[in-house]
Amino acid sequence: MMKSMRLTSMAASAAVALACVAGAVGTAQARTLEQIKQSGTIRIAIANEIPYGFMEGDTAVGLGPSVAKHVLKEMGIKHIKWTVVPFGSLIPSLKADRVDMVAASQAIQPQRCSQVDYSIPNSTYGEGVLVKKGNPDNIHGYDAFVKNHNLKFGIVSGANQLGFAQKSGIKSDQIVSLRANSDAISAVTSGRISGYAATQLTVAMLAKKSSRVEQALPFKDPVIDGKPQRSWGGFTFAKGNDTLREAFDKKLAAYQKTDGWKQTMKKYGLDEGSIEKVFNKTTQQLCSADS
Repeated sequence: MMKSMRLTSMAASAAVALACVAGAVGTAQARTLEQIKQSGTIRIAIANEIPYGFMEGDTAVGLGPSVAKHVLKEMGIKHIKWTVVPFGSLIPSLKADRVDMVAASQAIQPQRCSQVDYSIPNSTYGEGVLVKKGNPDNIHGYDAFVKNHNLKFGIVSGANQLGFAQKSGIKSDQIVSLRANSDAISAVTSGRISGYAATQLTVAMLAKKSSRVEQALPFKDPVIDGKPQRSWGGFTFAKGNDTLREAFDKKLAAYQKTDGWKQTMKKYGLDEGSIEKVFNKTTQQLCSADS
């Protein structure tokens, strides 16, 4: 009996030890601002998407990275280690503490806010669809896919266009998931998809890369629950990493008052109207399910 009890006790102790190890792994803490400054380098993820955050040589540029570089310099952080991951892996990489922040201009949405924390909004943009040159399927909105079930609707994995498509009435067997925006042109031109749905900025930039595709114009933004869809993008931080996020927000807010920030926004496709609309929503409003 005593031997049996000892074995049971040992097994219980081992189970507790294993649980503690598992818990430690699962709750790895994000690096604080002080720790980042001490290391001298901040780790930032992007999805290699034009114009939000993409690589040029050994550095990143775009709406997110170009602003982040300026803000971080003002914070006293000069060295950045850029990491490129698929769009759908951006938040998991942050939660796993493989990076310190994301500069991919991700849309601020309630379901994402439940997993990560966002900066103040840095950009805003509507929707669009990339089609073959000449727009042979006469696509000018999501309704074209609703009316014609033979049309294939392409999206990048993890993007909010999936939700727009589902709520618009596009059938699941019409939806084709691509790994990255860089696959969109070949998918459209080969006929694998009839149109590639993304934000208007992504579509416009992709259309400039090939004479075989174009931006579907005019284009009607999808209307979900009575609201035309417009996204507000921001920088993403691990939950609870308030020192880093708050310091970043303070310098970002100051930068947004300058002509330099406006010129960066224009460089990557935002017009005057969109630049002004950046300030129409707060992160708190966008994270609310009622926004």
